[in-house]
Amino acid sequence: MRFQLNGTPVEIPSSMADDRLLWLLRDHFALNGPKYGCGSGVCGACVVLVDGEPQRACLMAAADADGRKVVTLEGLGAGHADGLHPVQRAWIEASVPQCGYCQNGQVMTAAAFARVGIATKGWSDPARVVAMGTTGGVTSVIQGGNF
Repeated sequence: MRFQLNGTPVEIPSSMADDRLLWLLRDHFALNGPKYGCGSGVCGACVVLVDGEPQRACLMAAADADGRKVVTLEGLGAGHADGLHPVQRAWIEASVPQCGYCQNGQVMTAAAFARVGIATKGWSDPARVVAMGTTGGVTSVIQGGNF
């Protein structure tokens, strides 16, 4: 099985096909952005982007990543001069982080939301997502600390 992980082509043995993508990312690739929270896809701590869409890695079989592009928190800022995605930068500037455990899912979901906003609403600044947290829309992602 082959897929792109944070822009790098990777290959995994077929014996890992039934493993959850979360465990593959954490144990095989030593990435610690996606976290294990509830194991049932409710909390969102394990969110990764698969072909640009937020997915719960605790529910997704590794085989489902075959031929796709997977981005974790570690790869989200790739291609940006300071190594931070605009949502990550805004997160820091707005002092959003709390304990940090669920931040992975929040940032990854907000980044996907910003991408859609830029594409469909003509937003010029993906960091607008952070500002929207106070007006509704993405309140649970930005302010609530929970999904």
